[in-house]
Amino acid sequence: MTEAVEATLRGPEAYSLARQAVEAMENASVWPTPLNFELWLQYLGDPEGALGREIERMLTAGEPFTEAAAEMLAAEYLPRGRLTEEIRDAGRVLDRELSSVSEAISRAHKAQSDYGRTLEGAAGSLESADGAPQLRAIVSGLSDATQKVQRDNEALEKKLELSTREIARLSEHLEQVRRDSMTDALTSLANRKAFDEELESACQDALSGGGRLSLAVLDIDHFKRFNDTWGHQTGDQVLRYVASVLGKTARAPRLAARYGGEEFALIFPGETLPEVEAALEGIRKEIGSRSLRRRSTNDDLGAVTVSIGFAHCRGGENATSLLGRADAALYASKRSGRNRVTCADWLDDAAA
Repeated sequence: MTEAVEATLRGPEAYSLARQAVEAMENASVWPTPLNFELWLQYLGDPEGALGREIERMLTAGEPFTEAAAEMLAAEYLPRGRLTEEIRDAGRVLDRELSSVSEAISRAHKAQSDYGRTLEGAAGSLESADGAPQLRAIVSGLSDATQKVQRDNEALEKKLELSTREIARLSEHLEQVRRDSMTDALTSLANRKAFDEELESACQDALSGGGRLSLAVLDIDHFKRFNDTWGHQTGDQVLRYVASVLGKTARAPRLAARYGGEEFALIFPGETLPEVEAALEGIRKEIGSRSLRRRSTNDDLGAVTVSIGFAHCRGGENATSLLGRADAALYASKRSGRNRVTCADWLDDAAA
């Protein structure tokens, strides 16, 4: 949540905002799940924010506020705050571990200094010793001091080993948090945030290195019909099916992402137009090759088809322009009857 909304929730206006959220969800036929409640608190607390504008758009367009939609919104607009809190928690543990190691090192350093002084004292005593009893006492003192240093060193080594393990665990946990924050919860593909970052990076690489880059956008044909006829759970099943096909095709360095709703995107670095076209035709044919069945009732859902548009990055082209041309090619596929692949360059050639 934004700082402004968090501040409101800690003040006297919190109850009013909470009641407004529940009432607004009821009016929009949205279930008051914890995730939906968090999203609507943010929406009502900051209606002009990115999340607020997106929810307003969905409501105006009459789009259903499904569990999948909520997860997509949370993945795109809420993870940054959650990730920050995770990082803060890890930082607190790391500070504690480093402080503990620092204390252990200080103790070991003091023990070494004490041992050095013991040796100096023993050297002086040996020079003035005039009998066996004194020598035995000196040797015994040196033995005790040596054993103490050994124990301190062993304790330090054990502490360093434990702290190294804990820091490795924290590092692994933060890496998992980072992956989760970049993954769409429903489809397990990259989410919109991960896609935006990867596309920007790929465009920069293509610009600086002169390499090839293509971008495709894909939309499930008549997806609303699946939701209206069979319900949102079946719609989610269709989304996961399409995502599974994309996931198999988009091996690194390719990237497949859920762009929003029933729309997906694929980034193809370093590939020629014929290679990209062949891959996209393979995706289109494989998705349409199966007749799906509804899991809960085994009803025949028929075949799922997709429309695809793609564009090849021009010299110096930025991410926004490339995405716009790929999107225009997608809508050309839809206007031409759906279930087809269209390249933005073909549209440019036809218009010339």
